[in-house]
Amino acid sequence: MFFFLKSLSRSVHDEEQHHQESEIKITTDGIGTCTSLTVWRKSLIINCSGFTVINSHGDLAYRVDNYIAHPDELILMDGSGKSILTMHRHKKLGLGESWLIYEGEMGECCPRTKLSKKPIWSVKKHIQILKANQNNVLAYVFRGTIDRKRHSYVIEGSYAHRSCKVLDESRRVVAEIKRKEAKTGGVSFGIEVFALIVQPGFDPGFAMALVLILDQMFS
Repeated sequence: MFFFLKSLSRSVHDEEQHHQESEIKITTDGIGTCTSLTVWRKSLIINCSGFTVINSHGDLAYRVDNYIAHPDELILMDGSGKSILTMHRHKKLGLGESWLIYEGEMGECCPRTKLSKKPIWSVKKHIQILKANQNNVLAYVFRGTIDRKRHSYVIEGSYAHRSCKVLDESRRVVAEIKRKEAKTGGVSFGIEVFALIVQPGFDPGFAMALVLILDQMFS
């Protein structure tokens, strides 16, 4: 399956690149190209739940091995296994579900490390009080802590259907989650394999961290 996804990622990326060229020129003034990632909702380690992320060249870009021992903490690693971001569930009464994102690794067993670090991003789940939610807002992303009055990004769409957009303050789409299907043989992957498209200037690792948090919030 992993080797098939590597081949699929390369072939689909070539087709996506052709269809996205005009959009890239509009959103980035012709500077740079999108990062196309294939996300597989499965860990490469047996008996672990997690994620495997493959880039457009078929190489392992990111991985997550979510050991059951620490359900409130996720560590995003690069392809070589180096920890780059830690997502920690923030437990506070009255705040609703929210997550803090730290740079590097911050283990549950290292409280001193936690006290010495501050989150670089915070994500708060949107609490829908009224039934009407025209934009289908899922979550708000804050720089630093959630205490800030103004969010930096908003995530809209439906994670259950793998159709989400991350928008900045000017409503520009900086990252997008899409359903993915094989172009040959009519193979459908359902929701376990999907695409993450990241616009130039937006960190793909950060985009993948948002995917992990959405999966915790809405799965």
